[in-house]
Amino acid sequence: MDMEIDYGEPATRSYEADVERTIRELKKRKNELEEALNQLSASSSSRTCVPDSELTAKDTLEIMAKAYQTVAESEPYLPTPGSILPALLAMRSTQKTIEESTEYLDSQASTLEQVERKVEVQRGELREQQALREALEKRVKSLRAGLENRQEKTQDQLARERIAELKQEKKQWDQQTSSLMKELDWFIQEHLGPMLAAEELGGPVVGQLTDIDPYDLSAGFSAQGKLKKAKDQPDIDKRQRRIDDIWGPQDQDGQPSGKRKRERDETSAATEEMRNLTEKLMNKLVEAGGDTSAAYVKISRESAAVRFLVRSKVAVFHPKDAQRLRLVDFGRDLDD
Repeated sequence: MDMEIDYGEPATRSYEADVERTIRELKKRKNELEEALNQLSASSSSRTCVPDSELTAKDTLEIMAKAYQTVAESEPYLPTPGSILPALLAMRSTQKTIEESTEYLDSQASTLEQVERKVEVQRGELREQQALREALEKRVKSLRAGLENRQEKTQDQLARERIAELKQEKKQWDQQTSSLMKELDWFIQEHLGPMLAAEELGGPVVGQLTDIDPYDLSAGFSAQGKLKKAKDQPDIDKRQRRIDDIWGPQDQDGQPSGKRKRERDETSAATEEMRNLTEKLMNKLVEAGGDTSAAYVKISRESAAVRFLVRSKVAVFHPKDAQRLRLVDFGRDLDD
């Protein structure tokens, strides 16, 4: 152990004297131990002539007792006063303890880091549990307050509140239904109507020709399913007769149409047919009250509108009568 200590000149001389004295003591002790060792060796040599097998148990016991007695009676070795040997031994022990402590701290650094991470995680879980507990306590408190208020109310008050809630829900559903019907009407008029008219006139089925100009439908389609040119368009009367033949007159009640309220084109006729058909199907489904056998509507022909609804899986034919059609009750299917 190399250590450098800065002393003054008088202290240096005293320290050197202590070191020399300590060295002399250690050498003296060394000589004493060597002399004792030599005596022990000589004593052992004088007894080599006696075999170990001839020693009795009593002899062995006496030898061990004498050795213990000698050790017990001998004075322990103590440094002389003023010796620096105890200080050196203490410093060496302290230095060893420091080194061992440093090594232990280094070896425990990773363990400490793991423990700190675990503690942080547990602290987070504790905060979450406390927040959850507070939320549950607030919820229980509000439920108890609501239960107390509910118990204080009479049956008539509860009934009136429930009726008001149902009326509000019905109002909201009516508004949503009205909004959806407006969107459906706009879709039929702007997009679906021209495609239905094109299919009725011999053109492609709905969905195959999406960009259709209603004015081009007046000429109709050729046998190959292509639009005719503008010069091939029929006159107004012939066109109106064709519309009446395909979609029927404006009076849908079967009465003579008389003077038309407005002139119809192919798109408006197909749109009107689709609107009337969907309206009849929805009304009939509502009137049936969940009885699918009573939700069928009788149709006069398999029009493009009917085929579109069936292809879209919105409506289905009666399994035994192709002239009867009903909407698919999606809500009932989900409830089932």
